[in-house]
Parts: sequence; structure tokens; C-alpha cells
Amino acid sequence: SESTNTTLWSQPNKRISIQGLSEILLILGQLLYSAYSTGFTMSAAKGTSVQELHAPNSICFGCGPANSEGLRIRSFRTENGLEMRFNPSPEHQAFPGMINGGIIGTLMDCHGNWAAAIALMDQSGHSEPPCTVTANYSIKLRKPTPFGHEIIVTGEVIELTDDRAKVKMELTSDGKICAVGEGLFVAVKEGHPAYHRWN
Repeated sequence: SESTNTTLWSQPNKRISIQGLSEILLILGQLLYSAYSTGFTMSAAKGTSVQELHAPNSICFGCGPANSEGLRIRSFRTENGLEMRFNPSPEHQAFPGMINGGIIGTLMDCHGNWAAAIALMDQSGHSEPPCTVTANYSIKLRKPTPFGHEIIVTGEVIELTDDRAKVKMELTSDGKICAVGEGLFVAVKEGHPAYHRWN
């Protein structure tokens, strides 16, 4: 019979050796890493995000659900606009323990753009948002954003016309406001390179 040194658990016709268990754990580890690197950077919030609902085929690095190498933010409606939650990956650090400023800017830019698009859609009464692009945006980095904590970004429209919206954004992490910003986002017309880019 197989010695207790090499058999972790056994039943009739079924044995798992230490080596076999090690191989199983290795496979599970690879699967978990793959899931983390491609999916767990997204929000853990349940339900369908505005990006998944209105632009499932978008390849935008920041907000495109179809870009497996992107950030794939997931924004959800709130009483005052949109909110998103994001769990950074190790490669999003500028230096150990702190999130890269470019990642912070991308999160706020894309989330603000979607806040504008949804507000313009609601104002027009249409069932789909217009394609909006960033005319300008600025952010103030109040303090370093720490790695290892969920990031929350809010977007609230503060000015709205027929084809554009100004949005204020706020980014918090570990209960602290780390960045604030404002952006102007404009709906584009047919003939613009970004027209229908979400469909």
C-alpha cells in the first residue's frame, strides 16, 4: 500500500498524492492570477454598469468592456450622477505602495465622460447616450493614492447644455480624498472619428 508520507487522502479507487495536490494548487494559482490580472481590477459591484449596457464592444483602455488589457472601469448610477469602484493591480503603481498618476487621470477622465454621456442621454429622452469625448479636464492630486485599497470615483454634472456637460470628479481611497477634478465633455456628430465608437 502507498505510505502515509506520499498519500494525503484516500478512499477506495481514489488517491491524491502530495505531488498531485501540488500540481492542483499550481493550476489553481495560475487561474486565480489570470482572473485577477484580467478581471479583478474591475469593480466588484454587482449588476450591469453603464459601460456594459451601452458600450459592450468598446475597446477604450480606460472604460472599454471589450479591452481585456485595459482598466475596464464599471460606473453605476447614483442619486447625483455616477460612481465607480476600482481595485488596482500591482502594475498600476508608480512606485511601491502608490498608484500611478496617469492611472488616476484615466479613471477620472473616463468616469467623468460617462457621467456626461448619461446626463445628456437623460436630458434628451433617448434610450442610448451620445458619443462624447473629452474637450478638456484637469485634476489636482491632493495626496498619494495608496495601493492595496479600493478606489472610489464619483462624477457629478455641474453644467449641462444640449451637447456638452461639465463634470466634477472626486477620487477617494482608504477613506481619504486623494484627487479632485473637473472636465468638459462634448457629444460628437457623425463624421467625427469617435462617432459610434461605443457600438
